[in-house]
Amino acid sequence: MRGPSGRARRLVKLFHGIFPERQIILRSDGRLRHLRLGRGSQAAMAAALSAGLGWFAYASFGVVAHHELLAVKDREIRETQHAYRSLLAEISLYQTKFSDIIRDLEENHSVMLGLLEQNASLQQSLASVETQLQDVERDRAQMAAVRERLKSDLREVERKMIALTTRNFSLKDNLHATESDLNAALAERNAALREQRQLETQVAGLRSALETLRVNEQEAVRRLTEHARDNLADAERLIGMAGLSVDDLLAAANHPIAQGGPFVAAGDGDPTADPAGRTMRDRLASLDHYMDRWEGMRDVLARLPLTVPVTNGYLTSSFGKRRDPINRKWAMHYGLDFGGPKKSPIYVTAPGVVKFAGRKGRYGKVVIIDHGAGLETVYAHLHTSLVRRGEKVDHRQKIGLMGSSGRSTGTHLHYEVRFRGKPMNPMNFIKAGRNVFQG
Repeated sequence: MRGPSGRARRLVKLFHGIFPERQIILRSDGRLRHLRLGRGSQAAMAAALSAGLGWFAYASFGVVAHHELLAVKDREIRETQHAYRSLLAEISLYQTKFSDIIRDLEENHSVMLGLLEQNASLQQSLASVETQLQDVERDRAQMAAVRERLKSDLREVERKMIALTTRNFSLKDNLHATESDLNAALAERNAALREQRQLETQVAGLRSALETLRVNEQEAVRRLTEHARDNLADAERLIGMAGLSVDDLLAAANHPIAQGGPFVAAGDGDPTADPAGRTMRDRLASLDHYMDRWEGMRDVLARLPLTVPVTNGYLTSSFGKRRDPINRKWAMHYGLDFGGPKKSPIYVTAPGVVKFAGRKGRYGKVVIIDHGAGLETVYAHLHTSLVRRGEKVDHRQKIGLMGSSGRSTGTHLHYEVRFRGKPMNPMNFIKAGRNVFQG
């Protein structure tokens, strides 16, 4: 029972690997919408394409096979016609020989009649022409020899006539059979031609459908690529406004752009080539590149602290060089200070995990949130912390109350953003967030 279930899991894993679920992200009027392209839809599209290609190959093979069958039938017809003409020539030759023999018989018959008349005359004048008797006897012997020879020739002619008649009947039978085969071959040829025309019509329809499918696929891939490229440009611009490097942020989030696959040289005869010279394989590779990068970008965008941590507060001190509020000396201020009523709610600016919650020297009561991808936010001088270390927090979740603990001159929130431990200007993130929510 373990073997089949293991194979089934591997088949499911292979199916999921070939047809991963994809999402098409549409941005319109400041709203993001997701269009899900499921595995079933992708498999159906691949099956439809495979069925069309299979039917095209089968129809092409049928056309070639019918052409070869017609060529064989035409060759058999030509051989049969050649044999028939040869037999007709032989019959004509035998008829000529038979006419010659008949003519010889008629001539010999005339000679015999003349000899008989001479014999009668000799018998009447036998008494007076005894000297001619020996000549007559000699002529009679010659005539007998001629008669025997003629009889022999006549028997031979009769035998040949019988054989010729038998062969003539055989030739007639063969001719009838040949005519029947010829008619059958012509009928098969006509049927093959009709089927060929039908197949050619079907092949033309399949080619048209394949061309339409190819154009639609190219248009869909083009739109998806442009949409993904636009989304990436917006995301990179947003990250740039926050003062971060896209590559550094992706590397910190463990989202390297993985690429690979077998090397296939591009040829001039690629059937998927479009008029612009780029193949469908190149377009899909480009789309995969943008989609992989967008997956990483979307993950890090969700970690960016783009909102203000207070709702009813006001900015009292900016990021950068300032005079210290206690000793009035010039100092570096690595965050933003927001003033407001005591115990005003403090909200986390992005989802993450509580890295620290408690007292921390001059920060007083502080909460530090780890957002991943090297990003942290610090909320200091709190009156009360409402979360504990290790707790997962959602965006805009209340994590504390505004106070004046630690080194402070009054009720306010000290808010920092750090990337890989380096302080960043939180105002850049807030401005980038305003651009997103207004755009």
